[in-house]
Amino acid sequence: MDIRFNMFDNEVGARFAKRFANAGLMIVQSSLPKATQELVSLRASQINGCGWCADMHTKEAAAAGETAVRLALVATWREATVFTEAEQAALAMAEEGTRLADAYQGVSDETWAQVRKHYDDDQVAALVCLIALINAANRLAVIVHQKGGSYEAGMFTGIVS
Repeated sequence: MDIRFNMFDNEVGARFAKRFANAGLMIVQSSLPKATQELVSLRASQINGCGWCADMHTKEAAAAGETAVRLALVATWREATVFTEAEQAALAMAEEGTRLADAYQGVSDETWAQVRKHYDDDQVAALVCLIALINAANRLAVIVHQKGGSYEAGMFTGIVS
């Protein structure tokens, strides 16, 4: 399938993308570890079948120094030894927050307790916002069939103001 619609070539889409990126900048600038941000974004993108976002977050993570082994194991993080307890808590929250239709209560009390054990209030707020934002980004890209493969790390750095 080819891309259905280029949001970046449309005035409304481009204006929205700039505001969307600015919302994301708050999360990037938070104290939530960059590695956690990329791992969470990658995992949600995998669940949602968003090739564009999976491409973006894999490349951004690699550019920030993430290892190929950890990136390859994100989809099977429960069966891997390369993630910290804090990262596992964030990945569990990302999965539960992404699969809302599969779990009527959303994020479980057990996962919430693990997140609270490892992250302070500002980091929890950033994590909640990140999960909501990446799910919205996934939906935007999947709806228009934005394909993965062409993203280059840092290519949207200039879009925020």
